[in-house]
Amino acid sequence: MTRNDLITIYHCYIDCLNRQDWNALGEFVHDDVRYNGAQVGLAGYRSMLEGDFRAIPDLHFRIELLIGDPPRVASRLRFDCTPVGALFDLPVNGKRVQFEENVFYEFAGARIERVWSIIDKAAIARQL
Repeated sequence: MTRNDLITIYHCYIDCLNRQDWNALGEFVHDDVRYNGAQVGLAGYRSMLEGDFRAIPDLHFRIELLIGDPPRVASRLRFDCTPVGALFDLPVNGKRVQFEENVFYEFAGARIERVWSIIDKAAIARQL
């Protein structure tokens, strides 16, 4: 897979998340996906994302920085949202917050097999 192929697939994956098209998620995420070292599988990954959208109804993934080096992608995602309750154990409770996530993906073929995510929780805490 070329770098351009990988970048195109990643953009389509982010679009899938923003549309909450959970039936299409398996086109981009491997059945045996691992998240931060834990085997969660496609069903667990989907459940995690659905929970994120329940906690943050206006959640939107915006790519701020993207680097592709097959079979890996590194991305900095930016969020500007209004969580309804606690977020990462912080009492956001409807306040609009902005924060970033640095996330690394490893692909097997055209699907994400491993995800490593670091969310800037300190940025959220500073806004409360």
